[in-house]
Amino acid sequence: MTTVTSPLVGEAIGLANVPDPVFSGAMVGPGTAIKPAPGPGEAVSPVDGIVVSMHPHAFVVLDEQGHGVLTHLGIDTVQLNGEGFELLVQKGDTVKRGQPVVKWDPTAVEAAGKSSICPVVALEALADQLSGLRESGDIAVGDTLFTWQ
Repeated sequence: MTTVTSPLVGEAIGLANVPDPVFSGAMVGPGTAIKPAPGPGEAVSPVDGIVVSMHPHAFVVLDEQGHGVLTHLGIDTVQLNGEGFELLVQKGDTVKRGQPVVKWDPTAVEAAGKSSICPVVALEALADQLSGLRESGDIAVGDTLFTWQ
């Protein structure tokens, strides 16, 4: 079982409210989404594991159970070509839950015309494998978003 915790401070809003049909339709996988608090901050690892994919706008951490958790910082932020994002770890690094992975500024993302909403997705999971899904309310870094069976 994997407990996935929030990589950001903000408000849980659920995947259905993500302004991208790939995420809102759970095509990437089930999970939830966070509307991050404004201003500069850090996205942290939601699980202990190995960084298997690392981009300025998104990262995947694979835990010991083989569960890959995608944190996607904003929507269409790949179009920013890394501007406004600072990588703090690299692909292949071992990270601990709560360890800072990327510095970024959701307010700057919105100023660039992109959504700052951040999907947190259980890759290659089925919806019924997740329990305790947080889809509303204020979220602090480290709060449980869902449990993956």
